Amino acid sequence: MNEHRQESGHGTATARRKPNFILPVNSCDAHCHVFGPGAVFPYAPNRSYTPEDAPKEALARLHDRLGIDRAVIVQASCHGTDNRAMLDAIAWRPDRYRGVAIVDDSFDDRAYQALHDGGVRGVRFNFVRHLGGAPDMDVFGRVIDRIKGRGWHVVLHLDAADIVPLSDMIARLPAPLVIDHMGRIDTSLGTDQPAFQTLLELVRRENCWIKVCGSERISRFPFDTAVPFAKALLEASPDRCLWGTDFPHPNLKEPVDEADLVDLVPRFALTEEDRRRLLVDNPARLYGFAA
Repeated sequence: MNEHRQESGHGTATARRKPNFILPVNSCDAHCHVFGPGAVFPYAPNRSYTPEDAPKEALARLHDRLGIDRAVIVQASCHGTDNRAMLDAIAWRPDRYRGVAIVDDSFDDRAYQALHDGGVRGVRFNFVRHLGGAPDMDVFGRVIDRIKGRGWHVVLHLDAADIVPLSDMIARLPAPLVIDHMGRIDTSLGTDQPAFQTLLELVRRENCWIKVCGSERISRFPFDTAVPFAKALLEASPDRCLWGTDFPHPNLKEPVDEADLVDLVPRFALTEEDRRRLLVDNPARLYGFAA
């Protein structure tokens, strides 16, 4: 499978600096991944990429370096609906970790309960073209019906070009929802572009949350062009914004030091209150971490 291998250089999370910005106590990385190790938790046969192993120990080393106390581990497409690597990581630190799973029609009530007992609080659907595009919408609808009574949410991974076409569907969702990576917005088009204005309308809805992470995906170092977008989203929905590292940055073309992403936070979360809500209070409320 070497022809599919994607080398990120982040699997060990070593030899990088500590951030200058000191995160508040109980800060949460609300979007990160664990990959493998493949010998223990094999990757999905139909995956679109094969990552470098980034097991739970690598994630813990990263968080120790950055000063992060909590995490939400998001199931990535390379593991498909086999959520074992994510569940294993949560079981390792159950008071500090939560998860977002990938599921399909094969999951019955017992399987959902097992995920919940394992620390899962949401499901993720990918609409991004280079990762396979939109899901089967019939399956999508049935999964939403299964989770809406569980206190879970649905995470949507979108391309910016799909925000406007999907906005009516998103607005009608009967469950809390979280949009990944600032909608992967094209920062070169400015904050007045229709896709971003539609995103702002969505995040003002009471059931819609947004992750002001992924600056390294929509901007190049030092990520200046991402700042006004993150700031506008935080202003539009200060109580429903989340932040994360996206470690280990699957399919990212250029390496990134996560300390640079941490140091970006005070550039868009301008006050101590803003930062505490973003990093501590909001994820604690959505994921059920202790006060």
